[in-house]
Amino acid sequence: MKDEIRHSKLSWITPTEVIEYLFCPRFIYFMNCLNIPQNEDQRHKVVIGRNVHKLKTMINKDYLRKKIGVKKKLINQYLSSHTYGIRGVVDEVLLLNDSTLAPLDYKFARYENKTFNTFKYQTIIYAMLIEENFNKPVKKGFLCYVRSNNKLVEIPILEIDKKEVLKIIKKIFKIIELSYFPKRTKFRNRCIDCCYRNICVK
Repeated sequence: MKDEIRHSKLSWITPTEVIEYLFCPRFIYFMNCLNIPQNEDQRHKVVIGRNVHKLKTMINKDYLRKKIGVKKKLINQYLSSHTYGIRGVVDEVLLLNDSTLAPLDYKFARYENKTFNTFKYQTIIYAMLIEENFNKPVKKGFLCYVRSNNKLVEIPILEIDKKEVLKIIKKIFKIIELSYFPKRTKFRNRCIDCCYRNICVK
């Protein structure tokens, strides 16, 4: 899949920023155009989530999930793509028995019988990064829900979803490059505890 995205050499986005965009496009404007941070360290779940990632890295360093066909894994892989203008750290890159690769991402969350688009698209971005950097196919990814007894959920990597991710990435770069104020999310309940609610134009 070689749909190159034109972007400034100084501009990179991360999978986290894609999640922020999906939550509300104005996050990109406040963070990337006005350089107003979220003060994430004050958010309890974010801090706990980071600690979980560190703990899992130490505990699972040599553990291979043979039930899903893992032969080898690489931990905390920093990957970037000039093609798409994205970069990020994948918790685990798994080498499977069929010689394909797969991302595995730990989530400090409970599994609620469905996978939200935020997590799905983040997994797809990791898959795109892995394919470009390792030059191997990625057919699926995995999410590990820490608060549901480390439940493992498989995410298929489909071309239609990759195309949707590319559309989102292009929209994010448009906000950054043109520095324009996008429409806010249509889900008004998200504004209630938003860290930008006091400066966001209603």
